[in-house]
Amino acid sequence: MTLSTSPGQQDFHEFLQHYRDRYSDDVLTIKEEVSTDQDATAIVWELASQGRHPLLVFENVKDLGAQLVTNIFASRERIGRMLGVDAAGIHQEYQARSRRMMPPRLVENGPILDTVEQRQIDLTTLPIIKHFATDRCPYITNSILVAEHPDTGVGNVSYHRSMLHSKSEIATSLHSRGHLWRLLQIAKERGKPLPVAMVIGAHPLFMLAGAARLPFGVDERDVAGGLFGAPLDVIRTPKYGIAVPAYAEIVLEGVIDPDAKVEEGPFGEFTGYSSDRSTNNLFRVESVLRRRNAVLVDVVGGNSAEHLNLGRVPRESEMVEKLKERFPGVTAVHYPSSGTHFHAYVALKQMRAGEARQVMLGLLGWDPYLKTVIAVDSDVDITRDEEVLWAVATHLQPHLDVVIVDGLPGSALDPSASGAGTTSRMGLDATRGPNFDGIRAQIGPEKMQRAMQILSRMKM
Repeated sequence: MTLSTSPGQQDFHEFLQHYRDRYSDDVLTIKEEVSTDQDATAIVWELASQGRHPLLVFENVKDLGAQLVTNIFASRERIGRMLGVDAAGIHQEYQARSRRMMPPRLVENGPILDTVEQRQIDLTTLPIIKHFATDRCPYITNSILVAEHPDTGVGNVSYHRSMLHSKSEIATSLHSRGHLWRLLQIAKERGKPLPVAMVIGAHPLFMLAGAARLPFGVDERDVAGGLFGAPLDVIRTPKYGIAVPAYAEIVLEGVIDPDAKVEEGPFGEFTGYSSDRSTNNLFRVESVLRRRNAVLVDVVGGNSAEHLNLGRVPRESEMVEKLKERFPGVTAVHYPSSGTHFHAYVALKQMRAGEARQVMLGLLGWDPYLKTVIAVDSDVDITRDEEVLWAVATHLQPHLDVVIVDGLPGSALDPSASGAGTTSRMGLDATRGPNFDGIRAQIGPEKMQRAMQILSRMKM
């Protein structure tokens, strides 16, 4: 799918219409009435059990007051289409585009300014759904918080699960303790709250930029410009002047109080477990911006394909680039859904003994989420768990090929980690090694082609 650089192409409504027109077989529209309580998640899970991951449009969600669109990132093929490449080209294209950063373009108006409310804030009118029975309440899963450094104005854009606390307040968690947490500490040191804007729904490329892994002081809004191939069109929020997408669906503006603590969680996280580990932060909302006919652009929670893909495409892209620069023998890197964000597979052609171990240690050191890395030979398809497990079963000797490092920082949401968030990490060398004795059984390509021809003529 080739994306135009015209401003309208930053509009989620335009994206959805164009995608439906071009890839109608990849969009499932559900017209039957569903509830806001788990129905959408249940349908995603049932489709996934059938090996299906379509973009989902719910046109009739009872009492939601908006159309619901979800499962956007569940398909790697669909992510590739957003970037104009096939699934195999995602890493290279994402890195190339994100490197061509462009600062945002300030515009005077945009759909997000259709309605601006600052007097009688009532967040209960927002479209929000409950994803899991174990969730504390309905959650905003696509809550992208935007904050700006008080001295430099450089922005940070990041995802943080969020739930209503009152009609004018939101409870949120900054458990990753990333750059937004750092900005909050700066505000606390100065005795001030941190102004923020929460973007709920925007073009998928802006959403992908929000998941980028960047150094402190580099702005994800600039990455969004690189992904679009044109500056991100932004408006300034009415009270604090934070630059947010002009084509966003809903934006909440206010402050995070660094001293206030409220109850938040549990929520179904990427681990597949409901987590109540939280920083319990309070976001006081002072402005609500909403476009006409706003759509609830949802991110499926839990260990869904969407949740995992959205987080790992930027991570994979960065790791592939790092590893290939340092180790030319690396041919592929894959973060499997089965391992949430904690496992990675790497395929390589070893140049010398021990290189697989060096590659694994590099990956374990660079990515703070990883607990296990499995290295395999380049002829193993690392996108298939069964191929990797076959390599482990037939190539690995535990007393020789396992490396364990203890006491490293890990994910705060890992239910097996210590209360301090420390974890051990493991590398499994499932490459054949120099003295491996075995020849892989193979079927000739002409025979495989013949089999395909025979089966294609049969009624299956």
